[in-house]
Amino acid sequence: MMRVVIISLALCATLTNAGQTRNSPMEAIAYVTGPMQADNRQVKGNVTFTQNDCGQSVHVRIQLEGVKEGKHGFHIHEKGDLSNGCASLGAHYNPDKVDHGAPHHEVRHVGDLGNIEVGPSGTIDVTYTDAVISLSGKRTIIGRGVVVHEMEDDLGLGNHTDSKKTGNAGGRIGCGVIGIK
Repeated sequence: MMRVVIISLALCATLTNAGQTRNSPMEAIAYVTGPMQADNRQVKGNVTFTQNDCGQSVHVRIQLEGVKEGKHGFHIHEKGDLSNGCASLGAHYNPDKVDHGAPHHEVRHVGDLGNIEVGPSGTIDVTYTDAVISLSGKRTIIGRGVVVHEMEDDLGLGNHTDSKKTGNAGGRIGCGVIGIK
């Protein structure tokens, strides 16, 4: 355990020093795309993650088009594997092995980023901050997947059997792998 902590701190220090040398924050990006939907929509766009320094919150900018109007679950998944499309990204990123929850809940998966709300245009361009995910260290999201779900995430508060596991957010309509920008 101590070795993991030391390695994580060393990686964080290295990335921080690299960022300071470049005089810029750490950044990651996922190009998100999905299969053609029954209504001829296709989710496409980018999700950009920016962290000014190790231990600080991550700014998440979501820029998507082709999303059906309404709320959609938005999560980080454990794998960065697109060999079988969005299905191969695995479960929500949950290294602490806890129940599903909302971004503001004390108990939540690291990958629980709540819902995005899309208007009638089918586009979204929103930025918010998350204090649990990271671009370095133990909770890094680099190399993992980001998923847009077909339905609203119930934030672990629903009566469905999947509520505490996935937020009962339904299928995956768009996804991408998070890489260093």
